[in-house]
Amino acid sequence: MGNKYVVKKIEKINSISVEVPGSKSITNRALLLAALSGFRCRLKGVLFSDDSRAFLECLEKLGFEVEADENYKIVTIQGMRGDIPNRKAAINVRSAGTAARFLTVMLALAGGEYELTASPQMCRRPMKPLLDLLKEAGVVFVFRGEEGHFPFFMKSDSFSLKEVLIDTKISSQFASALLMSGVVPKEGLKVKLSGQRAQGAYIRMTLAMMRQFGIDVKPEEGGWSIPHKEDFGIGEYQVEPDVSGACYFYAMAPLLRTEVIVKNVHDDSLQGDIRFLEALRQMGCKYEDRKEGIWISGKELEGYPGLTLSMKDFSDQTMTMAALAPFAKSPTLIREIGHIRFQESDRIAAILTELKRMGVVCEEVPQDDGIRIYPGGIEEAEVETYEDHRMAMAFTLIGLRTGKVTILNPGCCQKTFENFFELIERLYGLAGGLGGR
Repeated sequence: MGNKYVVKKIEKINSISVEVPGSKSITNRALLLAALSGFRCRLKGVLFSDDSRAFLECLEKLGFEVEADENYKIVTIQGMRGDIPNRKAAINVRSAGTAARFLTVMLALAGGEYELTASPQMCRRPMKPLLDLLKEAGVVFVFRGEEGHFPFFMKSDSFSLKEVLIDTKISSQFASALLMSGVVPKEGLKVKLSGQRAQGAYIRMTLAMMRQFGIDVKPEEGGWSIPHKEDFGIGEYQVEPDVSGACYFYAMAPLLRTEVIVKNVHDDSLQGDIRFLEALRQMGCKYEDRKEGIWISGKELEGYPGLTLSMKDFSDQTMTMAALAPFAKSPTLIREIGHIRFQESDRIAAILTELKRMGVVCEEVPQDDGIRIYPGGIEEAEVETYEDHRMAMAFTLIGLRTGKVTILNPGCCQKTFENFFELIERLYGLAGGLGGR
């Protein structure tokens, strides 16, 4: 594949059936909860990718007993009841935002001395609100670069905090980290949340998984109360397929006028991105939750409308919606997505830059904390991906429709979806017609 991937136009494809990897969000939460628990936990359906491997390597460096079988997608972890086996360790979270936030809080609450490093990309991502909060609770930080960012040394031996207020505006991962590790302090922890995503999909996922693992988290005014518990846990946990990854294929239903099934994705998913499928229904797609997985069809569509919608609860699909927008019959307005500036890339800037490179008229809409994209033709372009896996996968969709897109640095998909382009290649084999370039 190299440093470029030339996307071929699919003229006609009758149906698409795919299986996607396990959820990154669920995998990394399950890894943390299993390590904190008092059980030997067998995780099934685990995602193996750059992010999850980084998390696993960190747990091993911290002394946890970890067994991984990539062929069968299984990880077994011996929980240590809130203790860290190696209380003096150096770990590298690489580009994994979940590992960066979750492990920093776990180590702060459990205590010890740690050297934490990360990739250049992760070193640019925000950590300061979380680190400031931990400093106030007695954790000592020595920054090796820019203050408030990776890399840093941390020492925690007298964590003293019974209640904490965290703003979810920049990253809901800050809140999820505090909620899950709230079982560690002897007095437990009250976590109060502010910001527009205090009730967001990722917070709901975290709370649901905590309960699945046996943590009796209780609602409090403005937040949640987590009791200290050492003996929680379960022997086996099934990770859901990654709905975020599934959405790139579901988006092909209206885009290529085909029908799509992603195996084992169902309505009862814990993942917020399941709401993207409701947006496809608003575009006119047919929808059924079948035994093998959710079925979406755009075969009978004669075009589809642009939507006006808030994507704050499924913002990872902003790029996917942006890829559908130029082919809609009316403008698309995506609202309440300001926080995506602080993710793997400044995603708002990336979307607008790359769409404009293709000749698409689009603009930022500050009053809606969002972007507007107008229908229009596509000019041939090489798409810069900014080391952002979601930019690569979403903008591949435009190439499948037009045959005018080349993806630069396609290897960035290793972060969450290693075989994405292999699945795209399989589609070419199923297609009844491929257009030239």
